[in-house]
Amino acid sequence: MVLPPRPDPPHPPGRASWGCMWTRRSGYPLRMVAHSQRIVVLDLDGTLVDSVYHHVVAWQTAFHDVGLHVSGRRVHDAIGMGGDRLVAYVAGEPAETAVGDDVRTLHDQHFRAGLRSISELDGASDLVEELADQGYRLVVASSSEDDLVDDLLELVDARARLSAVVTGSSEGSTKPAPDMVQLAVERAGGGPAIAVGDAVWDALAAEAAGIPSIGVRSGGISAERLRTAGASWVYDGPADLLARLSESPLRAS
Repeated sequence: MVLPPRPDPPHPPGRASWGCMWTRRSGYPLRMVAHSQRIVVLDLDGTLVDSVYHHVVAWQTAFHDVGLHVSGRRVHDAIGMGGDRLVAYVAGEPAETAVGDDVRTLHDQHFRAGLRSISELDGASDLVEELADQGYRLVVASSSEDDLVDDLLELVDARARLSAVVTGSSEGSTKPAPDMVQLAVERAGGGPAIAVGDAVWDALAAEAAGIPSIGVRSGGISAERLRTAGASWVYDGPADLLARLSESPLRAS
């Protein structure tokens, strides 16, 4: 299921419009008229790979290992932001100061232990292939570290079609700061862009970077929350976006 665009997608004066123009038909919401050769900045966890709840369990277990109890809901809310931010967000600054590095190391160990049970999301590889065939420049921007991103990308038939990969190990601040999105666009050669992600942090990072975003619900975040964070369109997941590509802002021009 695709939800209709927000009535007024954010597009303040002077902001880049990713090679499109915003139009309004009388009585209809704003829509975008697509142009070619755009950049698509793709998130990884929860957008291409079904790994969000594996991260939740890994983080919860890591906190438990250092004697801290945190709720699964609170951890789930934080998935998509950088691990450098997550400990303080979930458990507070004192926890970050005392055990932040330990929790991150333990999370990675627990997450790796469950890698064999992770798979790509339905339609992920096909979506990447279709977008690449339409001439889009594709970049993955994930808050996970290099080695985890490498392992997860092995699950999706995508690497050969990517112009670049930006990770939490890259320069700059992690999501929801705009740095990763801006770096992804730069590494793809620059130009108009749009982001696709499952977390509020993806939408916030895209909005801070001045580009529109598509939300997907495959990471477990509601359409309402994704829209509130800045996503102008929301789909159930990559398979739904692919099935409705001709009606989406990623339609062939």
